[in-house]
Amino acid sequence: MKQNNFEAKEEVREEKNGASSETATEEFCAADIESGQRLDRLLSARYEDYTRSYLQNLIRDGAVTINGNYAKTGEKVQAGDRIRIDFPPVRLLDVQPENIPLDILYEDEELIIVNKPKGMVVHPAAGHYSGTLVNALLYHCNGSLSGINGVLRPGIVHRIDRNTTGSLIVCKNDAAHRSVAAQLKEHSITRKYRAIVHGRITEDGTIHAAIGRHPQRRKEMAVNVPDGKDAVTHYHVLETFSQFTYIECQLETGRTHQIRVHMKSIGHPLLGDDVYGPAKCPVPGLVGQTLHAMTIGLVHPRTGTYIEVEAPLPDYFEKLLEQLREASV
Repeated sequence: MKQNNFEAKEEVREEKNGASSETATEEFCAADIESGQRLDRLLSARYEDYTRSYLQNLIRDGAVTINGNYAKTGEKVQAGDRIRIDFPPVRLLDVQPENIPLDILYEDEELIIVNKPKGMVVHPAAGHYSGTLVNALLYHCNGSLSGINGVLRPGIVHRIDRNTTGSLIVCKNDAAHRSVAAQLKEHSITRKYRAIVHGRITEDGTIHAAIGRHPQRRKEMAVNVPDGKDAVTHYHVLETFSQFTYIECQLETGRTHQIRVHMKSIGHPLLGDDVYGPAKCPVPGLVGQTLHAMTIGLVHPRTGTYIEVEAPLPDYFEKLLEQLREASV
């Protein structure tokens, strides 16, 4: 862990010394409701498009001050405290561009919306430093991507899981990134998913349950846990089979594994989900959850007009629906 923290600090220092872009400074006063919170948690809640570890490293590196004094990670913030953050310039040279084909749903000078295939990791991480969506985007966009999320996640303003398919917004510059991030925070972006779940659901519904890290299994999320964040999922029944249901889910919030965790919480985990579903998948050869980000809509960051795109269901999903229909006859 010490080694990882050291490496992360070095990355921040290197970014500060970069000459290709300027340091971005943001200032705000802590609100009454934020009084008494740890600084790192407060920043993580305000800046959801950054990882908490990244923000902690900025604090340790002296890039954050409270009332003009260098801050500490666990420092408690009081209402009215003036907090200043110097976000360092970023370099996009550490992740290599790769000529990987992209299914592009929409593209202009500000944005690109792609249809991510099953099995593709969105951004580099431990064990996945090549073959990711970021590698493909760096090649396609010739490096012209927003730098707000650092060297490993250029352009990435939100993500979907490795085995989830469908629509994903990528930003080509920081202004677009800030606009889309603000819309995500306000829950104003339209996000509709298609999923197949275990069991028969006969009525539409809404799941309103906070989601946070599982207290025992740290790689999993769970509902109604300490420090969980508010999460709302609306689901609509599209088709019912003998043992499964085909649904559309619309998100109000965008928590990690939200649909997967919420559907499990009401006894209807996603078919194929190897984390939240049954130990044995009933469909031979199915890899990962049957979840597809079908529709995404947002206000364009430059023109102010609303745009909406739809990613067609992948072939495996269509074939699976046909098999379920045939089995239900």
